[in-house]
Amino acid sequence: MSYQQIERMTPAAAPARVGQGTAVEQSRAVAEVQAAIVVAQQCPRDINAAIAEMRQSCTQLYLAERAQFRFPRAGSTVSGPSVHLARELARCWGNIQYGLVEMRRDDEFGESEMQAFAWDVQKNSRNSSTFIVPHKRDQKGGPKQLTDMRDIYENNANNGARRVREAIFAILPPWFVEEAKELCAQTIRDGGGKPLNIRVADAIKAFEGIGVTADRIETKLTRPSGKWTDHDVAQLIVIFRSIQQGEVTADEEFPAPRVTVDEITAPATTPKTEQGGTWPAATQPGSGA
Repeated sequence: MSYQQIERMTPAAAPARVGQGTAVEQSRAVAEVQAAIVVAQQCPRDINAAIAEMRQSCTQLYLAERAQFRFPRAGSTVSGPSVHLARELARCWGNIQYGLVEMRRDDEFGESEMQAFAWDVQKNSRNSSTFIVPHKRDQKGGPKQLTDMRDIYENNANNGARRVREAIFAILPPWFVEEAKELCAQTIRDGGGKPLNIRVADAIKAFEGIGVTADRIETKLTRPSGKWTDHDVAQLIVIFRSIQQGEVTADEEFPAPRVTVDEITAPATTPKTEQGGTWPAATQPGSGA
């Protein structure tokens, strides 16, 4: 074991002197915890009111569209309830504190020690996890070392959000979470009351805006757009949001069709109209019409 490794294993010594500002902050933190417990005991949650508020929130399309995450892993796609849904359910349930704390940042070794927690103050049920976040970002060419302060902050926040989500779900009643997930899925399928054909057209237009053509979507769903169901459109909404948030790329969800050798070597032809003439230049694909 090298000297540097031994040095890293040695706990840092506590400061010999605590400043006035630190002492005040420590006292404030203790008082805040005590006050939270007293308030929670004096004002316990109304479970029926919490359920009613959760149901109301989950019928809102804004939340429902953000209630699921989606990202690639080991050649497959992982999906589940998002941190946005977790935070909203914690608010509805009440008397819950949660957060993410950067406990230590080591620029020499390029890592941060983080803690994510969720605490049901009323039941005194707490879930927390301490983890190390390397100052690196995965990319196709290999991990990239992060040195910019903003990049490090965003990397820590992104990694921490997943732990906060799991901490919140760990202390919420499973039946509460499952009902919320189903309601959000139903809200997406309903599409805010829009007819299905309008939602299909909106989905195609939205994906064309990020460079995904309708035929690539049809290939993924294995059916033409005229036969898409409410479930298909709901799935596309989750995928679109995940692409916007950088959780997955368009090429990962909708692989471009492979070009065969025959297509590469085939002679170029000029498009024809139904009357047999040349396709007008103003309306040819790529002309900007």
